[in-house]
Amino acid sequence: MELTNRIRQRVFQRLYRARVLPRSHHSGDAQHATVPAVPNPKRTKPTLLVSRLYQPSNLRDVGQDVRLQGEVTCKSQRLMQQAGLIHPSSPGCYYYLPAIVRSMEKLVRLIDQEMQGIGGQKLDMPSLCSADLWKTSERWDLMGKELFRLKDRHGADYCLGPTHEEAVTTLVAHQTTLSYRQLPLLLYQITRKFRDEPKPKLGLLRGREFYMKDMYSYDVSEEAAYETYDAVRQAYDRLFARLGLRCVQVQADTGNIGGELSHEFQLPADIGEDRLLVCGSCSFSANVETMSSDSTDCPQCKTGTLVESKGIEVGHTFYLGKKYSHIFNATFSSAQNKPSIAEMGCYGLGVTRILAAAIEVLSTEEGIRWPGLLAPYQVCVLPPKKGSKVDDASLLAKDLVHTLGETGPCLRGEVVLDDRTQMTIGKRLKDANRLGYPYVIVVGQGALEETPRFEVICQQTGETMFLSKDGLLDLLGRVETV
Repeated sequence: MELTNRIRQRVFQRLYRARVLPRSHHSGDAQHATVPAVPNPKRTKPTLLVSRLYQPSNLRDVGQDVRLQGEVTCKSQRLMQQAGLIHPSSPGCYYYLPAIVRSMEKLVRLIDQEMQGIGGQKLDMPSLCSADLWKTSERWDLMGKELFRLKDRHGADYCLGPTHEEAVTTLVAHQTTLSYRQLPLLLYQITRKFRDEPKPKLGLLRGREFYMKDMYSYDVSEEAAYETYDAVRQAYDRLFARLGLRCVQVQADTGNIGGELSHEFQLPADIGEDRLLVCGSCSFSANVETMSSDSTDCPQCKTGTLVESKGIEVGHTFYLGKKYSHIFNATFSSAQNKPSIAEMGCYGLGVTRILAAAIEVLSTEEGIRWPGLLAPYQVCVLPPKKGSKVDDASLLAKDLVHTLGETGPCLRGEVVLDDRTQMTIGKRLKDANRLGYPYVIVVGQGALEETPRFEVICQQTGETMFLSKDGLLDLLGRVETV
């Protein structure tokens, strides 16, 4: 009996030390030991394991099910499917798998920062839009077959919104107490959009269902509206600069959106569907649609020659004037306390198109290269193959993952461990290259030396370094995340 009590006491002492059981005033009595209701808030988060990430290998075969995929027509589409970022659902529509959703959420955070930095306020509008609004603006017929149209059970006509000028202006018009002191008013959303493309292609570059940021501005005067227009263009410039994407602002046609002024933000690329004319002597650039077909002389500097190139449109800005605000009676009270029609602008960013376009222009044929801020994960750690001569380094790899995740907020949730140790380092490196982790760390023989060294592969530059743990922490401590 005495031996049983001693064993019981030792067991509970160990549980106390491990913090499995709380201390009790009657520590020798098992009846007074209870499991804590609230978990320890300082508990380390579980390691992110590649084997648990949802990227099924059978979904990554671009050769399967041609009926769903259609023709793989560009590098970004092929790489995104091979990496398990997207999977085709129906023509022009895709499943967005967890890794690409992480990238998209990061891009959304960047867009939020820039839009809110110039006074933008985020809202969310219905995708299901009444046909009455579109008929009032006369765009129901103008948009033609590009609109996804449907009827409800009562026979009322609706469309799935490709853009929301009518809806947001109706919303603003309902606020009959809007004052000039509240302007400029900048309202934006980031949501799914729908266009019935006749021949969807190029993966996320031209689909039927996609994510877009659309913002709408309301100003007291034409002069103020132009100031807002320029502020948005500058915010777009900052966004693309942060992404490391060399976008060109070009003079553009207003199209079926309408208005008096328009600029496109084009990412130069051979796969681009837009034809651009760029002056080699000054800053002038324009979409071919806005120029006479025979024009080669620059209309701005008069001396330069216009050279044609191709681009992917990733953003578009419009100065609308009073086109929609007049139709829907979006007014504000002026300084003289009189109702006045607001001056409008609208501004789009193709969220999913930016992701695909960035992959298109930055990547190699074998692997994705991300804008650093948008990589799904920043670091991938590769332990040695199970059963190899350096298998002892596996524990060091796991310890390194935890250390990196705890050194600072920038890498929290950004480090994954490729625990598929039944595979060779070479095969896992190929997968890491395909997905495009900015930093890949190989934990091998060098990690077992007296002064441990880690092989670090910088995917963006192709550079390989051998660093001590302190050197590695210093390098990754400077990584910028969002």
